[in-house]
Amino acid sequence: MKTPVIDMTHIIKRYYEGQENELEILHGIDLKVYEGEFVSVVGESGSGKSTLMNIIGALDRPTEGDYLLNGQNVGELDDESLSIIRNQKIGFVFQSFYLMPRISAVRNVEVPLLYAGISEKERHRRAMEQLSMVGMEERADHKPSELSGGQNQRVAIARAMINNPSIILADEPTGALDSKTGHLVMDLFHKLHKEYHKTIVLITHSQELAEETERILTISDGMIISERRGKRFDEIEGEGKA
Repeated sequence: MKTPVIDMTHIIKRYYEGQENELEILHGIDLKVYEGEFVSVVGESGSGKSTLMNIIGALDRPTEGDYLLNGQNVGELDDESLSIIRNQKIGFVFQSFYLMPRISAVRNVEVPLLYAGISEKERHRRAMEQLSMVGMEERADHKPSELSGGQNQRVAIARAMINNPSIILADEPTGALDSKTGHLVMDLFHKLHKEYHKTIVLITHSQELAEETERILTISDGMIISERRGKRFDEIEGEGKA
C-alpha cells in the first residue's frame, strides 16, 4: 500500500489563541496526497484554502493535529529544518510570481541555488535547463518588466523546479492571467505531472481549472466537504498520450 507524501490528520488552525479575538480557521482537516497525484483544493475566498496551503507548504504550523510530509512530522521540526524543506522539497508557484524586478529571468531562476553553495557556472546551466523546459530560454536575459504575465509565471515555474522538488504547490497560479494564458500555464503543470512525475497540489477558486486535476477536494468554512475526480483529467491525459 502506498504511503502518502502529504498526510494530515485532524488539522486545526487557530489564530490569537487564548485571546478574546481567538479565531479558528481550520476545523479538523484530514488529507492524504500520494506520490505522483495531481490534486486540487477548491474553495471560495475565506474558505480556509490559503491557510491550508500555508500548512501544506510548511510556511505555518498547525495548532492541533499531525502533519507528516514525506514521513516527517512537520510540527516537530525546527525553523532551520522547515526552511530546508521549503527550499529543496517543495516548489512554490504563486499568483503574484514574486520575481525580483531588477534581475533577469535566468538570475531569478538561480535564486534558490544561491543558498546551496553551487558554483555560478552550474547555477546558470541548471537555470537555463529549466527555462528551456518552460519554453523561456530565448527570454533568459529579460527582466520581469519586459515579460508578459504568462511569461513571468513560466519563469516562476522554472524557479520552482530548480531544486527538483518532489512536490509542486501552486496557489492560484492563473489568477493574474487571462483565460487563454491561464490554460497555457495549466498545460505546463500537466507536463510536470505526466513527464516529470511531480506531485502537484493546486489551490484555486476556479472549478474549471480544478476539473483538469486527478482529484478535487472542496473546502468550505475550514472543512473538506467533498472529494471527487476531475471530469477533464482523463481526457487531458489521453491527449498527452496521443
